[in-house]
Amino acid sequence: MQVLPLFISGAEIGFIMFILVMVFGADKIPEIARGLGQGMKAIRNASNDIKSEIQKSAEKQGIDTDFTKDIKGEIDKVKEDIEEISGSIKRHR
Repeated sequence: MQVLPLFISGAEIGFIMFILVMVFGADKIPEIARGLGQGMKAIRNASNDIKSEIQKSAEKQGIDTDFTKDIKGEIDKVKEDIEEISGSIKRHR
């Protein structure tokens, strides 16, 4: 079973498309979709610019921005601890 974003089923998407065609007409839908795509691209570019500016500012201040390695290391430690504790509890089949 595939879950679609916003939990919308195929029938609901079809109904929404039907309403869009009725309201805007078939010739306007590509223009609307193009405008939405350009808007989403602008938002993505702006968020990437903001992210890079924050990272540059943090690096200038001497703040370590590569925290993902630390998090992965901590996760590995927790996994090892859980395996060590649960090793004696696990059933052997």
